[in-house]
Amino acid sequence: MSVERALWEHDAIGLAGMVRKGEISPQELVDAAIARAEATRPDINAIAEPLYEAARTRAKTIDRKLPLAGVPFALKDLGIAMKGVPTHGGSRIPAFVADFDSVMTERHLAAGLVPIATSTSPEHGLRLMTESTAFGITRNPWNTAHTSGGSSGGAAALVAAGVVPVAHASDGGGSIRVPAACTGLVGLKTSRGRVPLSPLVTESWYGLVVDHAVARSVRDSALLLDLTHGPDPLSPYAAPPPRGTFAAAAARDPGKLKLAVYRKSPLGLPISAETLTALDMAIALAREGGHTIEEIDLPYIGRDFIADFARTVAAAVAGAMRIEVLRVGRSVSGDVERSTRLMSRFGEIVSAGEIYAGLQRLHATSRRLITETAPYDAVLMPVIAHPPLACGAMDPKGADAFIEDVLDRLRLARLLKFKPLFGELMDKSLWFTHWPAIQNVSGQPSIALPVHVTDAGLPLGIQAAGRPGDEETLLSFAAQMEKISGWQARRAPLQMPA
Repeated sequence: MSVERALWEHDAIGLAGMVRKGEISPQELVDAAIARAEATRPDINAIAEPLYEAARTRAKTIDRKLPLAGVPFALKDLGIAMKGVPTHGGSRIPAFVADFDSVMTERHLAAGLVPIATSTSPEHGLRLMTESTAFGITRNPWNTAHTSGGSSGGAAALVAAGVVPVAHASDGGGSIRVPAACTGLVGLKTSRGRVPLSPLVTESWYGLVVDHAVARSVRDSALLLDLTHGPDPLSPYAAPPPRGTFAAAAARDPGKLKLAVYRKSPLGLPISAETLTALDMAIALAREGGHTIEEIDLPYIGRDFIADFARTVAAAVAGAMRIEVLRVGRSVSGDVERSTRLMSRFGEIVSAGEIYAGLQRLHATSRRLITETAPYDAVLMPVIAHPPLACGAMDPKGADAFIEDVLDRLRLARLLKFKPLFGELMDKSLWFTHWPAIQNVSGQPSIALPVHVTDAGLPLGIQAAGRPGDEETLLSFAAQMEKISGWQARRAPLQMPA
């Protein structure tokens, strides 16, 4: 088997095993990944910064006994630092170049991973499609006319295209799970505090953001979590320690689980028939695994909850823009996209008191959610309301005038009392996905799983949300679903190597 074919067919654990046995050298594997990256780059446009020469240098000295020795990897161009590597955040603002590694980067490198590139993100991770003025459109390897999702869309495109078997990703409102659902991958949004973000930040978006990965297999996601989780003295949160290893959890039978299904839209917006088909397919797979299923409603997760989430994110964006101004020493309004400026303006007109009150409402609802769903081992629900959209389908240029008009009317009102106006704005920005923000607010883990391919040949995944701190049950269940469905062997039909 050629190295290129091995990279296409195997997950990270499989490739590391081949390196350990001497069947492939780290240098051969990294060279194959770089060649694949360049071959697919015109089609998917998923690389922000190539790190090829540094990767080749690192591959020469890798200890082949490391758990993921020589495995090609990608870091997201947002929220993580690697010494000497420019971080753009998907923006034309002058890049930040760290003189340190994030704790997570240190753990990636200690595991033997070899970063070959940074992956594209929409500007500041604010959209669930990876399209930016700075880097252009990132495309789905299953069909390059469609999105790979966002904001970790570059990471998902690189994994789905067979460039790397696993890639770093982050999630503040679905940014791991949406790309995974769009590209047929496993995307685990971890519990709050499971993986530290330090020292780049201690928390992001008031604790809504977590980091982990998109992966080709459940076992890769589990092993990578074993190698990167754990407290850090600078982190304000710490998830409960697991009972064993996450890899062991993914390898064992989950037993008979009690599962719930939540199929309504929190926003009351339309859900496509394909999305409901994917959810029903997941239910059928779970029943085949021997689990009990109960349909539930979450009436307190509604428009007000999502509105408080949206206001919180807007306030965080406004604060981030202020920090960028201090960093570069000048105004950045001319560097950022108009949609980012508008969101920042929205964040500026929300009072500090309203943000604090909104956070308290979100926390109260989260406590109720966690308490009322505690009897269930996991809750199945959609990730995206529609199959992966056509590239440009949510072009911010089409929404900017609408958003600006809403903002102007809100400013005239002085306070956010015009709920119909705010509801219009929220519907426009969240039409594609209604559910993932729930777990970002509650801090619960949730894993996106591939279960369905639409009639148009596009993947459409669903998610299983678990109890706080209980990634082990989710990984065990997900591995079983993966085995029953046979999905792990499927690949995107993009330039398959010989």
